[in-house]
Amino acid sequence: MIDLNYTMLIQMVNFLVLIFILNLLLYKPITKIIDERNKKIEDSKSEVESLDEKAELKIADYEEKMRQARQEAMSQRNEVKDEGEEAGKKIAEGARGEISTMIEGFKVTLASEREAARNVLRDQSKKIAVEISEKVLGRGVQ
Repeated sequence: MIDLNYTMLIQMVNFLVLIFILNLLLYKPITKIIDERNKKIEDSKSEVESLDEKAELKIADYEEKMRQARQEAMSQRNEVKDEGEEAGKKIAEGARGEISTMIEGFKVTLASEREAARNVLRDQSKKIAVEISEKVLGRGVQ
């Protein structure tokens, strides 16, 4: 049977002192370290969330700038294309005008050369006619 005597009381006091000492030396420092670690983890999480938000904002800003740059490049390309087409039209119109002028010049030259050739042929045909007449008649014709 179990006797209840003063050793039991000493054992209980010893147990309570041990709990008090362990609480001071072991339990409180470990819980303090765990709390500090949890606080660091929470701080790290909030910092990561903040950095994620900043990164998302920068990505969105980058994508917006890229969209604007593409749009501006497309606009400039269309402007250059339109300017090129306009310059091509002006060159073609100038060439057409120049060709028309050259054709008119050729027509005038052709007409004058044709008239000159007719005059030469008329003079030569008169000379040939006179020569033929002289040969046929056997005398000079004037």
